[in-house]
Amino acid sequence: MQATAYTYDPRTRCGSVLLDDGTPVPFDAAAFDAGGLRLLRPGQRVRIVLEDVPRDAPEPAGDAGGRRVTLVTLQTF
Repeated sequence: MQATAYTYDPRTRCGSVLLDDGTPVPFDAAAFDAGGLRLLRPGQRVRIVLEDVPRDAPEPAGDAGGRRVTLVTLQTF
């Protein structure tokens, strides 16, 4: 799935992306590290992988509809 980088903190390697419908979805350092990136700038197009969050897991920030980002990498054409 494609999205746009929205926020990124290089100290924590966490941030958020905007889905094409405008929904913000946060990502953690593990998702950032899984993509092999070293830096992310707001506005960059990225490819993300979403997975369903188990029902007993804490509710993720944002309105991702029970999903979380497990991978963030640059979108290549």
